[in-house]
Amino acid sequence: MIYELKETGRASALFAGWQDSVVWSALQGVMGKIYVDSLEKPESGAVMLGDFCFLSGKPESEVISGALANSASEEVILVPQNDDWARMIVECYGEKAEKAIRYAIKKEPGIFDLKQLQKAAQSLPGEYEMRLIDQELFEICRDTQWSKDLTANYESYSQYKEYGLGVCILTGGEVVAGISSYSGYGRRSDENLGCHGGIEIEVVTREDYRRKGLAYIGAARLLLECDKRGLYPNWDAANKMSVGLAEKLGYHFSHEYVVYKVKK
Repeated sequence: MIYELKETGRASALFAGWQDSVVWSALQGVMGKIYVDSLEKPESGAVMLGDFCFLSGKPESEVISGALANSASEEVILVPQNDDWARMIVECYGEKAEKAIRYAIKKEPGIFDLKQLQKAAQSLPGEYEMRLIDQELFEICRDTQWSKDLTANYESYSQYKEYGLGVCILTGGEVVAGISSYSGYGRRSDENLGCHGGIEIEVVTREDYRRKGLAYIGAARLLLECDKRGLYPNWDAANKMSVGLAEKLGYHFSHEYVVYKVKK
């Protein structure tokens, strides 16, 4: 049996050492949920947000199955803390657990070439316009299938306004690309934001507008906006193309890691 941990800070020791901003969001109680094997002395736990499930502590099959049962996603990406968790996932789901590789990007505050980013952000062709995500664009993104991940993890626009940030690229009044926060952590009212406040970047381009450089231009604008607000723009790549885009923006590759995709 698993329990939802409302006092999320009590899981800090259980998830100590994780360098994922989604985990930080959950530990701060900003967004996401934490499930544990015990409310009093948790030894095993899962952080759930959107499509992701981060598994930490003592491997327990009930924590995995219970966390997935509470997910609204059709497919969940399980991120094991170590090989023991990975083996537990395979034991639980066998061939239904599709092994995949993701690519971690280094967290290096202050490395971005702001002049280069400004040049990129200003290179948007004339047939497009770029806007920060306001309430209108927030609702459009979450109500459209291809772009819903740009804002879907936020309960409301007010939560997005406090913890999120993003831009949309439009043409003819239609959104065709978006670069936004999959999650956010740290309060903007804090005096010492630094790397204690940030977002996890999600990049989505409508299929018929891909390979036009829109993701690069929009991401450059978002990084500039993060710099203005003292937010760190965390980047985690699902594929090598995403790694390439990150490196073009000034990030550096860190390492590969294994995840398991499980369809419910």
